[in-house]
This record gives sequence, structure tokens and C-alpha cells, in this order.
Amino acid sequence: MGKIFFRENQIMATIKDVAKMAGVSTTTVSHVINKTRFVAKETEEAVQHAIKTLKYSPSAVARSLKVNTTKSIGMIVTTSEAPYFAEIIHAVEEHCYRQSYSLFLCNTQNDPEKIKNHLEMLVKKRVDGLLVMCSEYTQTSLDLLSNFSNLPMVVMDWGPNSDTDVIEDNSFMGGYLATKHLIDCGHKKIGIIAGELSKTTARTRYEGFDKAMTEANLTINKDWVMEGHFEPEDGYECMNKILARTELPTAVFCCNDVMALGAISAITEKGLHVPDDISVIGYDNIHSSRFYAPPLTTIHQSKSRLGAQAVNLLFERISQKDKNDLSHEQSRIDIHPELVIRKSVKTML
Repeated sequence: MGKIFFRENQIMATIKDVAKMAGVSTTTVSHVINKTRFVAKETEEAVQHAIKTLKYSPSAVARSLKVNTTKSIGMIVTTSEAPYFAEIIHAVEEHCYRQSYSLFLCNTQNDPEKIKNHLEMLVKKRVDGLLVMCSEYTQTSLDLLSNFSNLPMVVMDWGPNSDTDVIEDNSFMGGYLATKHLIDCGHKKIGIIAGELSKTTARTRYEGFDKAMTEANLTINKDWVMEGHFEPEDGYECMNKILARTELPTAVFCCNDVMALGAISAITEKGLHVPDDISVIGYDNIHSSRFYAPPLTTIHQSKSRLGAQAVNLLFERISQKDKNDLSHEQSRIDIHPELVIRKSVKTML
């Protein structure tokens, strides 16, 4: 039977231990670590040698108080589970990591109480700035965000008209592009599975759909207009409602890719085929959409570009705050949707 060895607990070295070994004061050690004052080369080398020998790790909290930064940012999102949000979060985290920043991620499910608690927690943790991607903003949540206006903040979606920096995703144009592609492929009988039309992003994508249909002098059949919640189950249920109609569309615009997945499943279960019987176009170009059966034609939004631009803009605001430069104007960065053609849309003869 093998022996089990227990290692004695090691006491972590303190700044006093480093100072004693290097033969200097704790103040000098602090200046070496934080680079807050010139220290002679020989002295700095002695301190660095002591730090290495003792494996000393400065307290992140104590250091943040000295240099007035925690090298961390907060990110408040509706949910990290949805593929679209997950891919943006991944891009943000990667960009933060390359800049040696930590990311505190907070899911809200658009609950004002959660937003309030997360904001208060992030302020207590002294984050340097905040990214917000809540997909919909109630007056309550807007008021909460305005209470933290002294914290550098970038809104990463279609968000509020406020003094914060905003990244605009141009959903209206995306909805227009998707519908126009179906029309250009010869479709005249077109349905739509939208999100809740009371929500900004769902409404603007629908308005883009409406514009394309109006320009082409095509009638919108209300029997083929459905509302869901941007989940695959909604795409499935809404598509089944359309399939129960006497007359069927030849194409359906699903306002995100996961609803398109649900719609394709419903069509297939009825013994029909995509795109031979009904064409389907999605929105977002999530990573898995290229692996759908058939691969999904969709509207692309660059998640990596969105994440990088949001983080870079936030870093710029953090830097301006550190320099007490509060004179900047509100920035608005546009992300332009692009059509990605795959195999889920049929060209009508």
C-alpha cells in the first residue's frame, strides 16, 4: 500500500520579508513593484532577487490602491448561454487577456434587480470600466446605468440613447438584406419568424423585412408572421404554426440562427425539405450555422470585431478618466451586417 505524504503549509512571504532580505524599507519595495519612483539599479536588483527567492506575490487589492487600477473590467449581459452572446463574450475575454485584463461576467436575464446587484458588486470590486450588452433596456435599467455614469462604460448593442458610448449593430439593414436576398432569388411568398416585436432588435429586423417587401410590391401575409423569443423551440413552434396553414410560403426569414434551426427541424418532421420545398435564411452567422443541414444562409455580424472594438473603446475611456480628461464626445461605432450565402435558400425558376 502506497504512502501518503502531507506537505507542511507554507506561509506566504510578505512585503516585510522581501524588505528584510533585500536590506531596504518596505516603501522601497513598493516603489520597485509599482514603478512609482526611481530606485537605484543595484537596489532594484536586490529587491527583485528577494521577490524571486521568496516567491513573493503582491496583493492585487493593495497594489490596485497604489496605482488606482485593478486591471479588470465588468461585463453585464442578458445571458451567456445563447450562442450569439457566448461568441461575443469569448471575443471580449480573449481581447482582455491579451491586454492583461481580467473580466467579471454577470448574467442578468434582463432582471432589474440582478442588474442593480451586479452593478453594485462590480463597483465594490473597483473595476476600471464596464461593458453592457443587455439586448433590451427598460426605464428601470436605464436609470440604474445612469447612476453609475462616473464609471467608463460602453454599450455593445442597440441599447439606450444616453451619454454612454454605443456600438450599433444595424439590425434594420440586416433584416432588409436577408429579405432582399430571398426576393432576388425569386421568392414572392415569404414568411418571417421574428423575436418579440415589442423588443428593439426584433422590431428593427422586422422593419427591414417590411421595407424589402414593400419595395418589391409584395404583400405580407399575416398568417406567416410569427413572434418568438430567439430560442430554437420558438423557431420550431412558430414554423409548425405556419405549416398548419392552408397556403405555405416558399421561404421564411428567421430573425436569428437558432430559431432557423428549430424551423428546419419542424419542416423536416413534416416530410418537407429545405430548400427544395421551403427556403430558410437566418441571422447572426453563429459558428454552428455552417454545420446545419443544409448549411444555413444567414446574415453575418462579426462577433470578434464587435468584441475588440468594444474593449478598445472602453480602454480609451479608462485612459481618459485616468488623465482626468472628461471632455470626450459620445462615440457610436457601426457594425455592418453582411449576407453569407450557403445552401438553405433555393433560387426559383
